[in-house]
Amino acid sequence: MTNAAPGRVLWVTGGGSGMGAAAARTAAASGWTVVLSGRRTDRLDAVADAVRQAGGTADVLPLDASDREAVVAAAATVASRHGRLDGLVLAAGLNAPERRWDDQSMDRFRAVVDTNLTAVVSVVDATLPMLRASGSGVVVVVSSYAGWSFQPGAGVAYSASKTALGSVVRTLNQQEAPHGVRATHLCPGDVATDFLDQRPQVPDAAARAVMLTPEDIGRTIGFVLDAPPHVRIDELVVSPVSQR
Repeated sequence: MTNAAPGRVLWVTGGGSGMGAAAARTAAASGWTVVLSGRRTDRLDAVADAVRQAGGTADVLPLDASDREAVVAAAATVASRHGRLDGLVLAAGLNAPERRWDDQSMDRFRAVVDTNLTAVVSVVDATLPMLRASGSGVVVVVSSYAGWSFQPGAGVAYSASKTALGSVVRTLNQQEAPHGVRATHLCPGDVATDFLDQRPQVPDAAARAVMLTPEDIGRTIGFVLDAPPHVRIDELVVSPVSQR
């Protein structure tokens, strides 16, 4: 059953793998046209092919979301190719094994904050005119359990950037409600994706087996995207039973 209005367009950053890719597949199955962005074209193409083979519509738009000029150009490309934008899923993320005050570098700190926080603001800023024009624009910011509850192992840069996303979402909801724009601060717990390889101690197969799957988060994002226009889900925390 298709819940999305005909022709609705969704732009997914971090769409080549993990939660972004799962969100794209779920949204496409519900009738959205999905625009996939990320740094690795081969992965984006693979997700787009899977969407099309399942009967959905996908477009590939490679992007480094931390590059402001590239973001502005990409937003213009979305407008020229599709003529509208109704939703965003902002799923690009970065962390590093060096997460403590005594081992982090400022270069890595900036890279994490640029990817997790500044890039989110940049994409929203570049697309707000289209989201306003939609009349019911929806934004899903994929944050983290560490953005909802302090997690000692998440790291200085990651914790700071993900916590800040809560305020980004709140300001967006408070200021853009008159235009029908609504945003969700989505805070997943442990999810078994390649992102876990960035941990100082990489979880083994047994640990990953009790975590959430990307598909769990994809279905959650699909629920948010297909909520009626008068419904706003301000914050949503999803965790596995094993979360500590």
